[in-house]
Amino acid sequence: MKIVMLGAPGAGKGTQAKMIAEQYQIPHVSTGDIFRANIKNGTDLGKEAKSYMDKGELVPDELTVRILLDRVAQEDCKNGYVLDGFPRTIPQANVLDEELTKLGDKIDFAINVEVPDENIVKRMGGRRACVACGATYHIEHVPPKKEGICDKCGEALILRDDDKEETVKNRLNVYHEMTQPLIDFYNGKGVLKEVDGTVDPSVVFENIKKILG
Repeated sequence: MKIVMLGAPGAGKGTQAKMIAEQYQIPHVSTGDIFRANIKNGTDLGKEAKSYMDKGELVPDELTVRILLDRVAQEDCKNGYVLDGFPRTIPQANVLDEELTKLGDKIDFAINVEVPDENIVKRMGGRRACVACGATYHIEHVPPKKEGICDKCGEALILRDDDKEETVKNRLNVYHEMTQPLIDFYNGKGVLKEVDGTVDPSVVFENIKKILG
């Protein structure tokens, strides 16, 4: 079972990807994690990726796909995997499709976690983080015992720049421009499934399980 997770930043697709991986005993493959692992282990692919990242440039699609295929060719992926954070663009999806076809393989499900933009702005705007110990809270859903103070270490909580309304709206614009076309791409292939991401994460997961069977 080879699954691609789609959804805007803050839609909760990473949380669902981890739950799917656990439930079905398949690896949760996040491109960010693979990049870090390759760079840390000093692999040739890692060195090549680092040369772009050091210059503040995006790693080219072709190299990203090579790193990804290297990961999914490993033994633990033989029964499937959940891709999180990849593909992000149509060119990436095309290259992935071509390479999988060469291996006699394909993506079985593309699951889109659907959350309206205004919900995401509210959801992310309510996040608070502790700079000292890294604990995270939400003013509505997981509030600290004392407002603005971390339960764990007593330090002040902040609204990260990433979660500020302006930044979130910017990220959503980029998402709609770059990633939204993927929804049409996988729909065209007949593998797209949509779930309502505005409900409780456990309900979202139950709905995903019904899709995957």
